[in-house]
Amino acid sequence: MVSGGELPGATVPGDTVPGDTVPGDTAPGDIVAGASTFGVDAAPAYPSHREADIVLRDGGTAHLRPIRPEDAPGVLAFHARQSPESIYFRFFAPMPRLPAKDLHRFTHVDHVDRVAFVCTVGDEIVGIGRYDRVDPTTAEVAFNIRDDHHGRGLGSVILEHLAAAARENGVRRFVADVLPQNTKMLAVFSDAGYEVRHRLEDGVLSLGFDIDPTERLLAVMEAREHRAELVSVQALFNPARVAVVGASRRPGTIGNRLLADILAGGFTGGLDLVHPEADAVLGVRAHRRLDDLSERPDLVLIAVPAESVLDVVRDCARRRVRGLVVVSGGFAETGAEGLARQHELVRLARANGMRLVGPNSWGIINTDPAVRLNVSLAATLPRPGRLGLYCQSGAMSVSVLDSAVRRGLGMSTFLSAGNRADVSGNDCMQYWEEDDRTDVIALYLESTGNPRKFSRIARRLARRKPVIVVKSGTSSFGTPPGHAVRAARVPREAFDAMLRQSGCVRVGNVHQLFDVAQLLMHQPLPSGPEVAVVANSDALAALIADACTGRGLDVVDGPVALPAQAGAEEFREALVAVLADDRVNSVVTGFIPPLAGEAESVLLALTEAAADATVPVVACLLDLPAGVHCESGGGRAIPTYRTPEEAVRALAAVTGYASWRDRHPGTKVDPAGCDPARARGLVTSWLERSPEGRGLTCREAMDLLACYGIALWPSVRVADPDHAVEAAEELGWPVVVKPTAPQLVHRADLGGVRLDLRNADQLRGEVARLRERLAPIGGGDLAVQRMAPAGVACVVRCGEDPLFGPVVSFGLGGDASDLLGDVSHRIPPLTDVDVADLVRSVRAAPKLFGHRGAALVDVPALEDVVARVSRLGDDLPEVAELELNPVVVAEEGAAVLGAVVRIAPDPHRSDAGRRELTAG
Repeated sequence: MVSGGELPGATVPGDTVPGDTVPGDTAPGDIVAGASTFGVDAAPAYPSHREADIVLRDGGTAHLRPIRPEDAPGVLAFHARQSPESIYFRFFAPMPRLPAKDLHRFTHVDHVDRVAFVCTVGDEIVGIGRYDRVDPTTAEVAFNIRDDHHGRGLGSVILEHLAAAARENGVRRFVADVLPQNTKMLAVFSDAGYEVRHRLEDGVLSLGFDIDPTERLLAVMEAREHRAELVSVQALFNPARVAVVGASRRPGTIGNRLLADILAGGFTGGLDLVHPEADAVLGVRAHRRLDDLSERPDLVLIAVPAESVLDVVRDCARRRVRGLVVVSGGFAETGAEGLARQHELVRLARANGMRLVGPNSWGIINTDPAVRLNVSLAATLPRPGRLGLYCQSGAMSVSVLDSAVRRGLGMSTFLSAGNRADVSGNDCMQYWEEDDRTDVIALYLESTGNPRKFSRIARRLARRKPVIVVKSGTSSFGTPPGHAVRAARVPREAFDAMLRQSGCVRVGNVHQLFDVAQLLMHQPLPSGPEVAVVANSDALAALIADACTGRGLDVVDGPVALPAQAGAEEFREALVAVLADDRVNSVVTGFIPPLAGEAESVLLALTEAAADATVPVVACLLDLPAGVHCESGGGRAIPTYRTPEEAVRALAAVTGYASWRDRHPGTKVDPAGCDPARARGLVTSWLERSPEGRGLTCREAMDLLACYGIALWPSVRVADPDHAVEAAEELGWPVVVKPTAPQLVHRADLGGVRLDLRNADQLRGEVARLRERLAPIGGGDLAVQRMAPAGVACVVRCGEDPLFGPVVSFGLGGDASDLLGDVSHRIPPLTDVDVADLVRSVRAAPKLFGHRGAALVDVPALEDVVARVSRLGDDLPEVAELELNPVVVAEEGAAVLGAVVRIAPDPHRSDAGRRELTAG
């Protein structure tokens, strides 16, 4: 329960008022009622995985962690600062001081049946939340937020973390008692997205609600996260006052250059300078310390040696600065000592309410005329425009910005994340989604710290604004120095699949990034793949048409080949003519100038002719470099490219994006007959007996899959021919006999599988022959299974990746996937559209749809299996590996004939039902 202004007041078992006695709350060291595992003083294992940095409603940060016994002085100080009203709402009675007995109970918990969190800013506790289990699946919840931190959203985020911990411990329902006048407390519970029921008894409202995630709950959490992270980045891009620490008097140094660039950019806000010796630098008055500044800066730019950065950050914490840009190097990219320094830098910043850009950052830019912020190493402020640009690499930032300037592309904002220790591309996407000055987003990534969250944000953002992504290092899926992320086990194709699934435009390098960006910024989206080609050369027109065909575009109305001497007017007339053709959804123009200087006049004519066009027009003018060279009166420019292939590649990428955006996103799959609660109970019980994890037996796998409506066909190991016949009689004829040795499973090509055995004599003979043949190579153990209808064999997998979380994979059985790697991937949660795309995206997919006269198979039944596997993987992170092989898809139905399932302890995946900051 939160006190006073935000979540004032509910009581829980064991939260006493003076003079009360509570059943089970006896002397220190007694077993807590309902807590069968620990005594209160048994020093239970501290659940460090529940610690989290969080972003609050106002964009500030705080640290949330499980309570510890040594928090007792902090809890007393917290209580002493509360108003009488807040205390009354919390305890239903006056309590000016906490009794020692209550303080001990509050700070000594078992982290299972009694769980408590404290939220801290700096070294001070500003919020406390707790639950106490009252029966195996129900716990009573309570909050208390410090009076001067009301309205920051602390209560809702603590509730999320309490609910996540409760679900981890088997609790499925929260209850609380609230005074009716405590309207803010009631609003927080109901606004959190839970279905809250309440009743009034003896002047107290008794509340109850289930805490399992629902679509509404997840949507509310996502909206709160979005708003908080948007506000936090907004403060970085729009500071009212900036301070520079480390501006040198020596020309040519980074500190001197940074200050010079801020001044040259014409920053409209206040500017302060901190220098230990100088009275002024570049005409800006200097102060000896941050504490000497008369006004608190919103943003501090730090350019001092790495060894001094932490001291500066501590000074910023005292002044309650909101944001930091650290351009200094010497952190994680330098080795273990630098990594430790970087961890402490992030801890200090987040614990004291600050967002951090860097370290090793190249800075941030906002071209808004009302701001004109150039806190970077860019010599001049780029021209204002509609492009939001994010770059992880400090070194690459120079090249990326120069490329944008050379092409004449204006940008709204730019951020160089450097080592991406805190502020990430995910944060920037949250900001750009709501930024009216940004229409196109471009991301240069070197690593992804939280791809699951990236996918979730990008899916939503790309529906409104295109997102272009270039990622370096995909050949090895490596991580650059300084970027601390979990190691991925999935193939690099999973990253590309995630981008396609999210609607992002994937490009290969920075050059291609701007090829696509200039088209998206200045031309409308195409409504289809039909393209018209206009050129002043038969060879050039044929080259463009071939490029279009190779990229999946359909050439209509031509190609139109004008005479070699055609000038601006002829191009204008030709373009007007093809734009009048209703079949045309985009136009590619090409011009080989017979004389120098004619390209500009042709481009001007094309720009004027296409000013009001509803389809995109691109140009390959061999005398002009790539970029945007002229705009019509309405601001529409035709992007130019150096070669026809580059123009068509960009157009094809944009056409694919437009197609993705136009189609319905689908509905999140929720197959009927799923019982995740039973599945979780099974997995929990198995891990209690095998804490390190293990492979499931066939019977266990059948039970787990049955929880999600997947029927695994039974298979019986047989010791001899007579046993095989008994199994066949039980399973039903006809049957299959096959080896169980791992090296021979699914190897029909070795002659180790006998199909369609219809009587006892056949079966006895085949068992004897197989045992004799396979025993020398370790394949003497056999199994009997009922014969499935003829169909197409498929493989469906789901694995828990340390970086991506659950990844669903699909391929056709046999050489297509085993040798050729014809496997597709998707990141749950999946929609029905995602499932259909996954099945159809493998190259061998035509075999499912009557290839070369074969019978059509039951693809909807296959998609149902995939949907159920994706739901299982999304629900159960403890399922480390799941493979259904083969899934035989017949004309009617899909039979799951084999399964391998391995469970492991919960890996505590990121983006898992509670808001927390990661470097993503």
